[in-house]
Amino acid sequence: MEIKSRRDEESLRKKYFVIRNVLNTIFVVGAIIGVALYIFKSETTGTYVILGSMVFKMAECCFRFLGK
Repeated sequence: MEIKSRRDEESLRKKYFVIRNVLNTIFVVGAIIGVALYIFKSETTGTYVILGSMVFKMAECCFRFLGK
């Protein structure tokens, strides 16, 4: 079993932090676009876009649990 140094752990946490921020940004933008489509265009299309953006949020949550 390999012992990780503190520097390796910090590097891994920063990596997860950046990935989580990108996934969260994609989720927020997708949710806003989905709500706009739902209100102004088509309820079905808006729902699909919102559900699609939720996939990115679920991935971000997985990275949150893995990063600890």
